[in-house]
Amino acid sequence: MRARGSEGATVRWCTCAVALLLLAVPGIASPQTTGLTAGPLLVRVYDAIFDARFDQVPALLTQTCGPLGADWSAIARSAKAEAQSAKAAPPEACQLLQVVSLWWQIQLDPKNRVHDDQFRSKSDAAIAAIEAWTEREPKRGEAWFYLGGAYGARAQWRVLREERLAAARDGKRIKNALEQALALDPSLNDAYFGIGLYHYYADVAPAAFRLLRWVLLLPGGDRLEGMREMLRARREGQLLQSEADYQLHLIYLWYEKQPQRALQLLRGLRDRYPRNPLFVQLIAEIQDVYLHDLQASRHTWQALLESAQVRRVAQPAVTEATARIGLAGVLDRLSESDTAMQHLRAIIEMKPPGPYGVLARAQLTLGQVLDRLGRREDALRAYRAALDVVPPDDPDGIVRAARSGLRAR
Repeated sequence: MRARGSEGATVRWCTCAVALLLLAVPGIASPQTTGLTAGPLLVRVYDAIFDARFDQVPALLTQTCGPLGADWSAIARSAKAEAQSAKAAPPEACQLLQVVSLWWQIQLDPKNRVHDDQFRSKSDAAIAAIEAWTEREPKRGEAWFYLGGAYGARAQWRVLREERLAAARDGKRIKNALEQALALDPSLNDAYFGIGLYHYYADVAPAAFRLLRWVLLLPGGDRLEGMREMLRARREGQLLQSEADYQLHLIYLWYEKQPQRALQLLRGLRDRYPRNPLFVQLIAEIQDVYLHDLQASRHTWQALLESAQVRRVAQPAVTEATARIGLAGVLDRLSESDTAMQHLRAIIEMKPPGPYGVLARAQLTLGQVLDRLGRREDALRAYRAALDVVPPDDPDGIVRAARSGLRAR
């Protein structure tokens, strides 16, 4: 939502592809043949992930499925599984939840690749474990549901990293797994969410993705049916209200042209998960970019900054830098450039660990503000400082913008 122009088109393409390709939500398994089991145990973990309480996830997983250091594949095959099944979730479910937790950590700072190697190895391992489960119990709908979730988590990450063909291949596996889950167990209402996402986006997808869908022999979509299926999962599923709200806010924003409805969903997520700064950030961006309400956006960024300063949100230093740079952009357009520069200089002084490339962005923005104020020498120093700290892959295009500022007369 921050992106405009060609960058915005890329973000839309990627998110559309993500939605077509995945259902990255944790399921719940048990020895019974229908439905999702051990719900309250895994819902606690799921809520902790959405609330960005990542430090609590390992302990919750231990309570849910047993020690994290155990050989989960062996546990799944052992006779103990039968005895424990009434009170514990299957080990494959917790293995998938580890992947989902790591994915949400990536989403809080998506340009940072520090978790990528770990995510790739854990997602591959989860897929292998759940595929083994489907081979042991091919008539178990839950196993296929989890398989769709495991491929979905990896597909999201692959789309984010622009591995589009690999993500599309995963997408085909996701759709097949979820359809198999529903064929074996029609009570798995949560599975309708992934099917609905596919049907919706396959109907509204850009031409480039429709071509890829044709190459991979993926079926077409149905916008109305997809929406009905997603709402059914949100209404009748055990786990997916929050995931549905997050995905639906994008649909209402980009395709249904209902930004107020998107805001309503995000505010619900913010209220349920107050430690997750992403939902507040998205609210501020919608108020700015889609509703053009700079004062509302300003107040939202300010609230996020205050929450970070009193450590009420996850990753407070990163969140403070995010809030300050968002607030600086709004203040500059409200002709409060002096206050905007105070926030930018605070970021530069803090040297926060994230978000990725924030120091270069702060220096570049400071240079642009100084240029508009006629302080050319100070602006040149800021542009040069931006070039000194820009990360090697330069995801924000700082080098081009800073050099343009240096050349300008």
